[in-house]
Amino acid sequence: MSQTPSTAIAVIGIDIGKNSFHVVGHDTRGAIVLRQKWSRGQVEARLANMQPCLIGMEACVGAHHLSRKLASLGHDARLMPAKYVRPYSKGPK
Repeated sequence: MSQTPSTAIAVIGIDIGKNSFHVVGHDTRGAIVLRQKWSRGQVEARLANMQPCLIGMEACVGAHHLSRKLASLGHDARLMPAKYVRPYSKGPK
């Protein structure tokens, strides 16, 4: 797993937090090629430099604003209701 992906990222999952976002990127085969923790200010700047891809995140107040920003950059940003995100979480919360 590389921190700076040399392959094209097809799908990105973003876990939105208060000040930091956890980002995981997959290639077309489903292999993880990106796993990083970004601050709130880095998200838009870093995704502006990437090829357009599918981005998924849990629907919340901040996610709606972020998805509009990402859509303006050419990405396909999709929001998932919390009940569909629950099976992916590993922690108790």
